[in-house]
Amino acid sequence: MPAARTDDAVARRRVRAQRIAGLYAVTPDLADTPDLAARVAAALAGGAAVIQYRNKAADAALKRAQALALARVQAIRGGLYIVNDDAALAVEVGADGVHVGEDDAAIAAARAIVGPDRIVGASCYNDLALARSAVAAGADYVAFGSFFPSAVKPDARRADVDMLGPARALGVPVVAIGGITAANAPVLIRAGANAVAVITAVFDAPDVEAAARAIANAFPAIPFSNNPMHAS
Repeated sequence: MPAARTDDAVARRRVRAQRIAGLYAVTPDLADTPDLAARVAAALAGGAAVIQYRNKAADAALKRAQALALARVQAIRGGLYIVNDDAALAVEVGADGVHVGEDDAAIAAARAIVGPDRIVGASCYNDLALARSAVAAGADYVAFGSFFPSAVKPDARRADVDMLGPARALGVPVVAIGGITAANAPVLIRAGANAVAVITAVFDAPDVEAAARAIANAFPAIPFSNNPMHAS
């Protein structure tokens, strides 16, 4: 790709990454694709800014079918669409990007697959040094956690809320994850999180749209004074 086109793609990607603010909804391990799509549509209706497709229990065929189904929902409802772990699948379904963890493809490897115009996000757990390395390698946002006990990952490493403020100096959106609810999200927002990633408190709720709205609405009400990337 010519240098000018690459520069334009990078600029578009950086603008796109700034939309990672507010509720970042991560899908549960559901085998029922229509049910999953309906829940995602409800989360978007409730104000989710980002949907990450994640299903650790699905085989390759189900992942592809679900990722395509959620791409159709996203095309109708809006919001950013991120695929967990699988850069090639993110490209295939036209997602906005991919999210990688320490056991997934390296950031550079993911970037080689998704190209210069898609987002690459990275899990950094409780490690600011890892986050610095991730940003240096080209990560467009970094995620930290678990901040609270998590039903999805009960043995997850715990992160300290005080790390969120310093993480803002990295210059990319900062996402908090792990046991987050409408009740405890304000603590993370005040500390500096641009977004909160939530699975159970949104997708296991009797009313997914209302649960999403309760968390999404916490952001305008609790601005972070040094938060240039926060969307009010």
